[in-house]
Amino acid sequence: MKLSYLLIGCILIVFLAVMPAQAFTAKTLTVTLNGNGDAQADMQYDLTFVEQAAIFFHAANPASLLQTALQENLNLPVTVVSAGTSSADVTIPSFATVVQSGGATTMTTPAFSFADAQNGIKGQWYASLITADFAPQTTTITFPDGYQATFNDQISIPSVSHTLS
Repeated sequence: MKLSYLLIGCILIVFLAVMPAQAFTAKTLTVTLNGNGDAQADMQYDLTFVEQAAIFFHAANPASLLQTALQENLNLPVTVVSAGTSSADVTIPSFATVVQSGGATTMTTPAFSFADAQNGIKGQWYASLITADFAPQTTTITFPDGYQATFNDQISIPSVSHTLS
């Protein structure tokens, strides 16, 4: 019996050693604003098999990690609606600043960055084993009137101002 456990352990180690060394990969980030500046954000991402297993066995909690990272970056309260092995949905109250002047409404989103998350991985013991990519391939910010600002492969997203039509 012990021999079979040893054999399975060795096979697992070999399997992990030859697996691709890619970790979390951000695919898309979609931020949808409502009229009062609140935002609904949806991030699509890829995880390795090992990361998915960690979530399945509750060894990792992406909802908690995501909530902490966003709150520290934005200095705003964030509610994680759902987080799983391929996506996360969050609500961010008062994400955009709303200013009304002369009958026009202008919304301004804050600049935000995933660089701290990217750099945080570098200090971990497993950093040499993985290459995480926190820059979404496509980030889209949609304003209530349908206007969209799109950014490709950027780890830092600049502030966006738009006067609603």
